[in-house]
Amino acid sequence: MKKLLVISLLAVMALSFVGCQNNSSDNSSATSEVSNTSVAVSSDNSPTDGSGESSVQSTAESITDNSASGNGFDFNNYKSEEIIDIEKVDLFAGDASYRSELESRCETYEFYYTSDGYQIKAYVSIPTAIIESQQPCKCMLYNRGGHWNYGSQDPDMLAYMCAVTGRVVVACELRGDNGCEGIDQFGGDELHDVFRLIDLCENKFSFVDMDDFCVLGISRGGMETYMTAREDKRVKKIIVAGGVSDLISVYNEREDMQEMLRDCIGGTPEEKPEEYEKRSAVCWTDEIKIPVLIIHSKGDPKVKYETNAEALYEKLKDSTDCTFISHDDDYHGINPGEDSEDIPEIKKFLNS
Repeated sequence: MKKLLVISLLAVMALSFVGCQNNSSDNSSATSEVSNTSVAVSSDNSPTDGSGESSVQSTAESITDNSASGNGFDFNNYKSEEIIDIEKVDLFAGDASYRSELESRCETYEFYYTSDGYQIKAYVSIPTAIIESQQPCKCMLYNRGGHWNYGSQDPDMLAYMCAVTGRVVVACELRGDNGCEGIDQFGGDELHDVFRLIDLCENKFSFVDMDDFCVLGISRGGMETYMTAREDKRVKKIIVAGGVSDLISVYNEREDMQEMLRDCIGGTPEEKPEEYEKRSAVCWTDEIKIPVLIIHSKGDPKVKYETNAEALYEKLKDSTDCTFISHDDDYHGINPGEDSEDIPEIKKFLNS
């Protein structure tokens, strides 16, 4: 299915490559482009066309890349008792020409790290520009959506986000899924894994500049992004697309999720009100003090717009700098279409 979808050509989109720190002012102002690319980001299998089908769509046309592909940086050098089983990822990323183009922009690795005594699977995508410059680069942590093995991280999407933002992108899987130890509690102790990954960025990964650290979350990952911003002051701004902010309403609106939520959380909203409230940013908007970008479609079939985006914005705008982008379509996640403002707005938000 992926190969068939890749054949179809969509929007031509020029995307600035920014965010890395360089010694020279000429280098810091230079840009490169990822062209003829369209990737939708959702909670299910992150690149999607908005209908639920997984896709990374592009043309085979390559472009001139001014960033060096040198070998001065090797992520394998970070292997330790805390960071293990490092492997470089071979991207799928559509046809061979586009895959080569994307890999010229970034290097993507899979690894495991320890958190609360568990081994957690994670990824890092690093702009190739810092391989030559050896200068730290700003970072974005990506919180995935879904639950258990549904919605696992997609390295192609992480590499794409690295390429279009020019930032190091780090991401982890959920406890109990896709090779990770532990149990997914849908916003419970697996949040420790996010904090631990931020610890690694701050204390172990010398290529990460912690200034302006951003967390982006999709769907369920949006819920955990709000929770991370509430608890971890190292986070300076957040982006949430199709995000859950009222888990009580989600429980009531999604019968298909009720059994899973009861299993993960230990009961219903009536039985465990405090657990659902701590996962619902609408209950504590006054505790979010950093800039927020909310992206949500009015016809989102998975996370209701009125209860999880509109209601949150009405509360959040009084306590912090909040930008709200709504769409009239039914995308669940980030809309990358030629006429969509999502990617340009994300870049603008990151660089503001």
